[in-house]
Amino acid sequence: MNEVSQFVQKYRQASWRVQLQWLVLFIAGLVVIAMVAGLRLSVSIRAVQAGREIQSFKGEILNNQRMNANLASQLAALTSTQAMEPRARALGFQPVDPAQITYVVVTGYTPQKDILLAPPRTQPAAAIILPEYTQSLFEWFIDLIQSNPPASGWQP
Repeated sequence: MNEVSQFVQKYRQASWRVQLQWLVLFIAGLVVIAMVAGLRLSVSIRAVQAGREIQSFKGEILNNQRMNANLASQLAALTSTQAMEPRARALGFQPVDPAQITYVVVTGYTPQKDILLAPPRTQPAAAIILPEYTQSLFEWFIDLIQSNPPASGWQP
């Protein structure tokens, strides 16, 4: 009877331990799943933040391009002949008659020469091709056979 009671006692302890092991494994699995989900969520959040920053930068680029175009059109309007002529007249400038223009000749002055970007074009030299390179493999083989006839016994 003593053996039976020990067996029952060991079984009760063993079943409790098995249940505890399953519970710990289940909780560990839940923790691993939660960590993987958290990592995936973290990566997704970073990707979304990067996408938002890219959208923001694209918006800033478009805004700057619009501002540049606006400033370029304002500059074009300010430097047009219709806008410059009244301002020049207000400063005392007036149109000049071509007969009133005086050109000054400066002795010793040499104007800048044209920039030479490339040497002048010349005719390319004629290509020299040796006769050895104009012969086909078949012709070379025939010439080889004709210049060195085979030894006795074989005749073409």
